Order: sequence, then structure tokens, then C-alpha cells
Amino acid sequence: MTGRGVLRHRVRRLALCGLLACAVASGALAQAERPYRVGVLNEALAANHPTVEGLKAGLRELGLAEGRDVSFEVRFTQGDATATRDGAVAYAKAGVDLIFTSSEEPTRQAMAATTSIPIVFTLVRDPVAVGIVAKPAAPEGNVTGIASLSPELTAKRLELLRTLAPAARRVWAIHEADDRITAAAVASATSAAKQLDLRLVARPVGSREDLARALGEIRRGDAILAPDRGRLDIPGALLDLSLAARIPAVFTASFYVGYGGLASYGADYYAEGFQAARLVARILRGARPQELPVEGADKLDVAVNLKTAADLRLTVPRKILLRADTLRR
Repeated sequence: MTGRGVLRHRVRRLALCGLLACAVASGALAQAERPYRVGVLNEALAANHPTVEGLKAGLRELGLAEGRDVSFEVRFTQGDATATRDGAVAYAKAGVDLIFTSSEEPTRQAMAATTSIPIVFTLVRDPVAVGIVAKPAAPEGNVTGIASLSPELTAKRLELLRTLAPAARRVWAIHEADDRITAAAVASATSAAKQLDLRLVARPVGSREDLARALGEIRRGDAILAPDRGRLDIPGALLDLSLAARIPAVFTASFYVGYGGLASYGADYYAEGFQAARLVARILRGARPQELPVEGADKLDVAVNLKTAADLRLTVPRKILLRADTLRR
């Protein structure tokens, strides 16, 4: 090969190497710019659950915009156990970057489906008692999140109910028979009821038929202490009865007050999602779940629906008006 031919050959090789380098760089850049994929798994009736809306708002504030930096695939299973399991398995097979769950069952199903994809949970009442983590300060494996602290507030809810409906003497605490966390919370509320001169009727139910029979025993003049959500959607059934029969009820979250419930005390769903965004953002940016302790809910709200109180002919005391974080009119 002549000198001029060697030169041309070297130029072609350099040009080819340059093209290959550009292609590799472009591929790496495209990969880096691909939005993080977050699989959302909850038992809600619709995709726009408050925890999901809070998560999106929290991530936006942290510089992760939907569409540009992060994409969401939302599976709301309406409490169907098979759909929840299938959704978790689908996310594991798809290799999403993170799974965001609400409530215990979706979290357990996500944990069963993958031990490598990070999981951030919300609306878990007691993550130790339900076996999600052993040590909240040092969570093991691929799971961390926000604990709602709901069982610890049961006595306070009973006190709120007594203040809002002073004429009521019998309070119904209907809960799922296999929900030992709520059962323990109701047991502790029984002693608080005695101090408040109330009779607490604890009624565990195992099916929708059991629930229907229990609802049929509630009478005018009674009051209702609603449990957390679950597979039977007892809070939803109690909300419907409360509004139809004009029976005062106190719920675990302001979500129900927004739909007409008299009052609530507990973690706000939207705020819990917003708080969880900090954990999600840190994991997407490289942190490991076991480096991030489980957090208790930052925001506990007292919410009162003033319109419902008026419909029930109840007077909301000034001390409750001043204490309430949310007043619905």
C-alpha cells in the first residue's frame, strides 16, 4: 500500500471509530435521559388516589417531573387479591425502577414478587406487626416507606366522637375478623370507652354477609368508630350507613370526610404520598432502601365536615373548630 493509501486507510478508520464513539455516547445519553419507571400498586377504586397525587407533587418539588424524569404505571385493584398479586408480578417482570405501594397487602405482594426492585410503601399501619420490616430504623432487603401510626390513634378518635356526639352512648367498632392490628386497637379502645362513659360494641366480621348483618344492628342514637380500609371496605359501608341513617361516625383519614364523613383523625393520604416522595427520589438517584429508615407519618390531621354535622344536628365545639386542620363546608 502506498503512503497515500495508508493515509486514506487511517482516515477512514478514525472516522469509523469516531462514528462508533458517537453512537455509544448517544446510546448512553439516551439511557441516562430515559424517565425512571415507577410502578404504582394499590387497592384503590381509581387511579388518582390521594397518595399517588401526593407522590407526584412531592417528586415535582424535588425536581423530578412526570413525563420528563419519571413515568408512572398505575394499577388500582379495587381490593381484588388476585389483581393485586398479578400487578406485582407484572411490575417485577417489566423491571420497573421502583414499586410504590399503598396499604399492607399490595406491599406484601410486591415483596413476594421481587427481592431486587426497590419498594416504597405508604398507608401501612404497623410495618413490624404485619411483617414488612423487622427494624424500622434499619429496614432490611428492598423495602422502606411511611408508617401511618393509625392503631395508636384509636382512643383519640373515640374521644373526638364523644365530643362531637355527646348524646351517643353505644359505639360500634366493626372490623375484619382476621385483622389483628385493628382488633388490638379496638381492644385498647374498650378501656378508653369506659372512661368516657361509652359502651363499645366490637364486632369482627369475616364476609360481606357478616358485615351486612352487623350494619343492620346499628340504630339511631348509636355512633360508629370506623376501622382502616381493608378487603371488605368496611369504612365505605359505614360511611354510606352514616349518611343514610344520620349516625355520627369518626374515620381514620380525612379522605372519608371529603365524601361526607362527620370527622376523622389520622394521617392524611395525600401528605403521606408527598412525604414518601423524598424516599422515592433518593432511591431513584442511587440510595438503597436499607439506607433509609421507615418514617412515621409527618402530618396527622383532625378533619370535620361542618355540613354533615349540621345535617346530624350536632354542634361542633369551639375547641374542635380551633384544633381542626381541615373544615369541610
